[in-house]
Order: sequence, then structure tokens, then C-alpha cells
Amino acid sequence: MKKFSVSMLSLLFAGILLTGCKKVFDLQPQDQLDHANAYQNVYDADAAVLGIYGKFMGLADRYVILNELRGDLLDYTANANEELRQVSTHTVTAGNPYADPRPFYEVIINCNDALENFKIMVANKKMTEAEFNQRYSDIGALRSFLYLQLGIHFGEIPYVTSSLKNVDEVKNTANFPRLKFNILLDSLISFTAALPYKDFYPSGSNLNLTVDGYQTQKFYINKKIMLADLYLWKGDYLQAASWYRQVMEYATTAYGFGEEYYSVYRIGWAGNSNHYVSYSRAGDASTLVYNDGWRIIFEQPFGSRSSTMEWIWALPFDSKFKPDNSLIKLFSPVGGNYLVKPSQEVFDLWDGETQLPPPTGTNVPPMLPLPYDARKLLSTATINGQPVAMKYLYNYINYATMAPFDPLAKNGKWFLYRQSHMHMRFIEAANRSGKHRLSWGLWNNGIAGAYPAPTSDVTLYHNTLTESYPFNFDARNSGNSGVPYYRADWYRNIGIRTRANLSSVAIAASDSLIAIEDGIIKEGALENAFEGTRWPDLVRVALRRNDPAFLADKIYNKLLKDGSGNAAAVRTKLMDPANWYLPFNW
Repeated sequence: MKKFSVSMLSLLFAGILLTGCKKVFDLQPQDQLDHANAYQNVYDADAAVLGIYGKFMGLADRYVILNELRGDLLDYTANANEELRQVSTHTVTAGNPYADPRPFYEVIINCNDALENFKIMVANKKMTEAEFNQRYSDIGALRSFLYLQLGIHFGEIPYVTSSLKNVDEVKNTANFPRLKFNILLDSLISFTAALPYKDFYPSGSNLNLTVDGYQTQKFYINKKIMLADLYLWKGDYLQAASWYRQVMEYATTAYGFGEEYYSVYRIGWAGNSNHYVSYSRAGDASTLVYNDGWRIIFEQPFGSRSSTMEWIWALPFDSKFKPDNSLIKLFSPVGGNYLVKPSQEVFDLWDGETQLPPPTGTNVPPMLPLPYDARKLLSTATINGQPVAMKYLYNYINYATMAPFDPLAKNGKWFLYRQSHMHMRFIEAANRSGKHRLSWGLWNNGIAGAYPAPTSDVTLYHNTLTESYPFNFDARNSGNSGVPYYRADWYRNIGIRTRANLSSVAIAASDSLIAIEDGIIKEGALENAFEGTRWPDLVRVALRRNDPAFLADKIYNKLLKDGSGNAAAVRTKLMDPANWYLPFNW
């Protein structure tokens, strides 16, 4: 098992593919197996799963470029080529490689081949039904993720569910007509909802091991999150919130009472491995904590308590294996090409916030709160006079010295989903379901903060138990001397903004739906900048509201502040939703 586990890790990084699609690539990898040797047992099936994820990792830089550079938080540098500049300014022309859907379809066709062969294997007793359910569901959900990305960026695409001998067959519109995005969502929901296995893999199973320091559970797409996202895009907010809630409460069944039980995926405080923005001396901006708290979310290794509490889906880059870390090439001015940088707009968003007032005490006079969001300093840095987005670089560049740990060891992670991302999506769905006060609390200072108790008896407070699922939360905490005594499942929930040491946002009841939605989309910029969430968030809300200006104005602000000469023309262009989508050039 140990030997096989190591080979599994190699499969992930190398992207070995077990597939019958013999013309998918221009060059055949030497370690590819044909069908005479593949799909003979569950280990072959696992090799196929890991190989597909290895191929998927080759999309990391493309994923970030499309989802962030098209938005308002990332800009190109002087080193960027014309193709990247076109992406940022929404002037993509035919032949731009970032408008090429083929790399996505190469992975999709491999998914299709694996799905077909898994069915054959279980029918021929080459793996059990339980083994089939896990592997089929995993690759099926990954395919749905890829199709959602294609729909977001291209709008109208072919939905291919069969294996092909040549990926260029996708171009044949007679066989594969293009579906509009909204129709595609129906197909993806129908398929993903029917997947037979949606849970995390149990510890010790072939798909959940610790190998060479890598805990593999978080390598795999979360099927419930995938389904929730699809329902959110479709506007079925109750279903979306229900699936998010299941993952938010993963710790209820996964852990005994303790730190993890109360903190994992709940945006909860913890005695250890907390993810607060904090200072070693209250009110002293120079003592911002870097070696613990919020920044280490992006540095801690797989399997650590910190990563367990925060990350739902992430993949590692390791310098000992292929593929190379394309995100260092994209972001780093040291050992990379430094092609993209934080926009002035995201700095202005961070600088427009106000932190919580420092606590006062005996002989400590009141101090003014710091007038900016410290996540700016934890998400970015200045290296050689240049602004750098740091989240993907903390395993390569030492935060204290701003020099590489080892220039040749370009290790890192591709972050795909974390708990704050999930909470903001849940808030979005809850807010659209009319649960404004709950949404405000989860966003700002926690459930208990939104439902405060006037006394130590919190029996009727700190909860939303009169609501039906998935909006019935229990955050009761009576304190050490409270009677009766409560420590409910959600009592440590502190809200996204309190965790970031920010003051709560005042919302008038008369406009709470739109104000909360505006606020949570802005919070997504402050919290999840550069992580691949921005352009989808802007598109989804603009579509929902039928308000192109919601998206167009934000892109205009970025281009104007970063000195683009065509900011006004781009805004005019984006006022037509048809121009939100890339040309489907093969």
C-alpha cells in the first residue's frame, strides 16, 4: 500500500493518463497506457483519477487569468504579452490562446473516457459498486466544474459526454450543438445531482492518504459544493443553501468535541490555529501578526490543523514533479515572469475599510481604529519596488525576507475553494431567500452578534432555530457562569469581517437585500482576491439583476485607475451582456 501510495502521488503530479483518446495531445506522453493495460482493477481506476487531476493542474494559470484578470482586482504588468493585455482590457481577438477552449475539452474528454470505463469495470466485477461510486462521482463532478468554467467564460458551448478519438471532433456542431449557458446549467445540475457519492473520502481509503507529507483528502473536488454552486447560478437559492450548509457542518460528524468540531468550516475562533487578523500590540500598526493568523492560511501544509480548518479544495505544486508551478511564473518577480499584479482598484477597496477599535483597559486611552483592511498587507507585498499578489507565493518566497526559500524549489498550491468562499456563497443564497439578518450576521460579527442576548440567559437568543433548514443555526453561548449553560455547535462563529478585524457594516432594513448582496460581493474582493472567484461573482450578480452596469462599472474603475486609455469604450462594450463572453475560437 505504501509503495502504491507513492506512485499515486507521482501520478497526480505527472498527469499520467489512462485513456483511449489517442489524438487528444499533439505529443503522446511516454508514460501513457493504452486500453490493453488500463482499467483492469481499482488501482488502475485510481491511476486514471489521479492522472486526470494531474492534467487538470495544467489549467491553473489559465483559471486564474480568466477568473481574475478579466475582473477588477488583477492587472497586467509591463512584462505581459499582448494576449494577457487583451484579456485584462476585454479586447480579446481570434487566436488569443486564453480564448481557446481546447485545453478544457482535453481534460473533459479524458473524464468522459474514464467515466465510460468505470461503468465497464463495475459491470465486469473489476471493482466494487462502492469503489465505482466514489471514482465515478469524483470525475463526474470535476467534469461539471470544467463545464461551469466554460459556460462562465464562453456563454454558449458544446456539452460533450462521450469519449472521442480526437478532441477536434468537438468542433462538429452537427454532432455537438452549442448550449446556451442557462440550458447548460440544467444539464449540469441533472447530472451532478444524480452522482451516487458526494461525501469526503474516509480516512485510510485509497483516495484519502498521507503521502510524503501531503494529505490527499483536499485534492479532490467537493461534490456538494459543486452542486451548490450550480444551484446558485441557476437561482435555486434554497437548494444552494442546503448543499452549502451540509459542508459548513462537516465537522459535526467528522470530529469529536474540540477545536475542529466547533471551528472547521464555521468561521469560528480557535484556541490554536486561528485565522484572525491581529496585532501583538493593540493599535500599533507595525505589530501586525504575520507568522500566525490570516496569512498562514496560504502557507500551511496539507494536513495541518490550519489547512484542515480552512481549505475545502486545493492542489499542490511540488518541484520534484511535473507540472511546473505556473502560478509562480505568473505572479512572482523573483524566479518568475511577473506577468500580473494587484490592481489599484483592489488597493483602494482595502484602503476604504476601517478596522475594529483597539481594546482599551486600565491606563490604556482609547485609540482610533486603523483606517484600512489589513488583508491588503497579508495578501500583497512590495518586492523590488513592485506590487505583488502573494497568496500563491508563500510556499516559495519567505514573507519575512521576500527572498525564495530555495530558488529552484518552486513549491506552492493552487487554491480552489475555502471556507470563507463557501460562507459568502451561502450568505448570497440566504440573502436571496429573504434571510437578511442571518446573512448580515454570518458576513459581519457572527450569528450571536446578529442575535444578541440582553442577559446571560441566551435560551431565546444567539440562534435562528425558529427557521427551517438550512437557515436554523444554534450559536448559543452562555459564558462560564450562564444559567442554563450552553455551548452550541455554532457558538464560535465570529463572521467574516470580525475575523478580518473589521467593523461591521450598517445596513438599513429598507434596502437590505441589495445592500447585503453589494456588500458580500465587495467582501469577496477583500477576502478572496486573486483566488479565482471575482469574474464569476460579477457575472452571476449582473445576470441575476439584469444590470450590466454592476459589472461594467467595476471593470471601468480598474482600467481607469490603472491608466488604460480605453476604459470608457470597454464600459460601453460591457453594457451589452453578449460581450461578457469570449469568442469560442478552436
